[in-house]
Amino acid sequence: MPIMPTLYVLLFVMALSSQINAQTTQKPLRVGVVGLVHSHVGWILNRAKKTGDPTIEVVGIAEPNREVAERYMKQYGLPMSLVYPTVEEMLDKTKPDAVTAFNEISNHINVVKICAPRGIHVMVEKPLAVSIDQAKQMEALAKKHNIHLLTNYETTWYGSNHKAFQMAVKDGAIGPIRRIVVHDGHDGPSRMNKEFVAWLTDPVTNGAGALFDFGCYGANLATWLLKGERPKTVSAFTLQIKPDVYPKVDDDATIVLEYPKTQVVIQASWNWPFSRKDMEVYGETGYVFTLDGTRMRIRLKDDKTEQPFEASKTDAPVADPFDYLAQVVRGETKSVDDLSSLQVNMIVMEILDAARRSAKEGGKPIALK
Repeated sequence: MPIMPTLYVLLFVMALSSQINAQTTQKPLRVGVVGLVHSHVGWILNRAKKTGDPTIEVVGIAEPNREVAERYMKQYGLPMSLVYPTVEEMLDKTKPDAVTAFNEISNHINVVKICAPRGIHVMVEKPLAVSIDQAKQMEALAKKHNIHLLTNYETTWYGSNHKAFQMAVKDGAIGPIRRIVVHDGHDGPSRMNKEFVAWLTDPVTNGAGALFDFGCYGANLATWLLKGERPKTVSAFTLQIKPDVYPKVDDDATIVLEYPKTQVVIQASWNWPFSRKDMEVYGETGYVFTLDGTRMRIRLKDDKTEQPFEASKTDAPVADPFDYLAQVVRGETKSVDDLSSLQVNMIVMEILDAARRSAKEGGKPIALK
């Protein structure tokens, strides 16, 4: 073999080996968990066992409810020594780089108030807050103390949504977007853990019912697909189909967003016969439908019929929110205008806040100033 090709191969192997060694020796991101009353918390508690990925290490959990903590620790095979009664004690004892909030939406602001002055980054479960006023306070704290404040949605990690974005926004394969229809929800949360249902069905701790719980997904996706454009008006209509089950909040909501040349319809409900998180994106010359995390239906300008399509999980930028959190904190990626970003989720909060006001006024369009 000639000397030069051999040298190139040797250099390539050395570089690859160096990269692998750097990845394997990189310390895990130290993460604290705030709250165990959101059922999505299993996502992080079971992560190490399920994936074997050492990207993050859960170093502490703040949960004042001992019964809830003991139940979760037993379920996921974790020691009670991880659990602290307050956020402050957990932060002082474990010194995390970031925290993930799985508490009531109304308490997201308190997590930021405690963590931001300490320089600890925060990722909350969707939506960001229960009101635009709280969201603005959280935004101000994040900027003042230079921390990342991210919002996690399950649909952010769907390969199908990123493939739809690639086709509709980056490639322009369906022409200018004219209509987006998003369906999200399930048959209701009443069958879930009692501590989760207690705050989820309370307008103070959740902000609303299905309107906030599932309306936020569509607002998030639409804002992202429309590259951060704010709607001109927001209209919303809510129903209480099961007042005996959900006496304090709506359980069905429709939100209509008006843009200069686009309409978005968000259908959020606790009354679907089956769980669903799907979306229809229509352009001038074609459409892209996402059916779940991977399955899609597409019809472009020259197609005579609709075509099924299977997206890959790798179409999403990373596998899950915790890998993404580690990348953002380490400066390996920037969260500016993506689905998790503060910029996008402040607009989401404007939409939800206006939707709640509109619903109270019988669907009156609320103009965003």
